[in-house]
Amino acid sequence: MRTSPNRLLATVFGAVYLLVGVLGFFVTSGIGFFATEGRNLIIFEVNPLHNVIHLAIGAALLIAGLSSVKASKTVNSTVGLVYLLVGIVGLFLPGTALNIIALNGADNVLHLGSALVLLAIGLSQDRARTLQSA
Repeated sequence: MRTSPNRLLATVFGAVYLLVGVLGFFVTSGIGFFATEGRNLIIFEVNPLHNVIHLAIGAALLIAGLSSVKASKTVNSTVGLVYLLVGIVGLFLPGTALNIIALNGADNVLHLGSALVLLAIGLSQDRARTLQSA
């Protein structure tokens, strides 16, 4: 794992997103599962659905990071693409009934930042290792 940027990134991001998912449940008691406005976890607005999504993404990243270079490269790129889409769509959702994961401006910045890092590493690193293991 030390020599693979993809495995390291997936493991670290996975652990962080799992932690955020768990901590989110401490601030969202009494909030509807699909509430369009959640409670703040630091500066990020979350609701229970948002927490579950963080747990799922964190688990996928952590499992991939602990598995193999190919798995971590694939999951980093996939999650990065999903976060890029969520970050872009999220710019238009706050204040609407479609905002079922209670996104705010800080969430959008975090999602776009995560997308850039995950895509940059997922698409550019560990190419030789992936080709050798194929």
